[in-house]
Amino acid sequence: MAENSRQRPARKLAHLQGVCQLPDGPGDPGFRDVFLLHNCLPELDYSQIDLSSSWCGRKLASPLVINAITGGAAATKRLNAALARAAARFGMGMAVGSQTAAVEDETLAETFQVVRQEYPEGFIMANVSATAPVQTALKAVQMLRADALQVHLNVPQELAMAEGERSFVGTLENIKAIQAGVPVPVIVKEVGFGIAGREARRLVEIGIKALDVAGKGGTNFLAVEAWRRGEELAPALLNWGLPTVVSLLDVLQATAGQVQVMASGGVRSGLDAVKALSLGADMVGMAGPLVRMLMESEELLQAELERLHEEMRTAMLMCGAANLTELRERVNVIILGETKDWLQARGISVRPFACRV
Repeated sequence: MAENSRQRPARKLAHLQGVCQLPDGPGDPGFRDVFLLHNCLPELDYSQIDLSSSWCGRKLASPLVINAITGGAAATKRLNAALARAAARFGMGMAVGSQTAAVEDETLAETFQVVRQEYPEGFIMANVSATAPVQTALKAVQMLRADALQVHLNVPQELAMAEGERSFVGTLENIKAIQAGVPVPVIVKEVGFGIAGREARRLVEIGIKALDVAGKGGTNFLAVEAWRRGEELAPALLNWGLPTVVSLLDVLQATAGQVQVMASGGVRSGLDAVKALSLGADMVGMAGPLVRMLMESEELLQAELERLHEEMRTAMLMCGAANLTELRERVNVIILGETKDWLQARGISVRPFACRV
């Protein structure tokens, strides 16, 4: 059954409630299988640790991004405002949730536009479905004066929704048309099920320059949709998708430096973020945990982001990396367990990560 413009805001609010009430997983993102080699002689001062990174042509003070999560319902305006204030404090990029509801109903635009109002100089990413018309994508960018556009892929979620899409024919061509029709970089983003190397190559072939792998292990939109319907989903389906670490390395090997890559999905600590960056991610996205903190208070959110950045600097110092380039090129990384098994099955050797210097 097709969803109308009055039903969409209620669904968006239900999604937000589900994200806040449900646990992550059950899949594991893979970070517990990744170990950074300790450096007992780092020869660094804590004040020297530089977290600055570059994303879609912009230098940012932090490699952490507040990723797409909310907007499109009146009650979400204050949440996006608080998230934007937090992003501004730490020099982070920020993405909003899908803007289709606000394109259809202009009275909802302010739930997204508040981000630009609170963070006028920030790197802000608009967001639409990969199946959205080009005109919808363009309006989403204009609504925020966005610096980039996230185009999200969410096939499992759509299949789990009674009102969801059932045909995905022509998605790649539509992404190509969106890229040609908007004046900002396009980032193709999964929503928690991962991107594999083969599909990453197809996206690179049509000119996409940035991907967000968004693997499993964090917010599970199959679980959210089941919760919204008041049903239980088979455990086998709940575990669907590529673990974030596997997806990240599969994409990096397949694209060989032709695309920037964000790692998101199950990032729950500054150490997780440093692990992702050490493996080659350009940026790291978080959403669900930050919104849960914000539901408690804006002060708690700000304190959590402070802690995350301190933990990142601490981890980098302990492995002897003064900046993200050194982290990726000089720090040895050991990959064990199920993640190693996944990678070996995909023909990816873990040895080069462990023997960098």
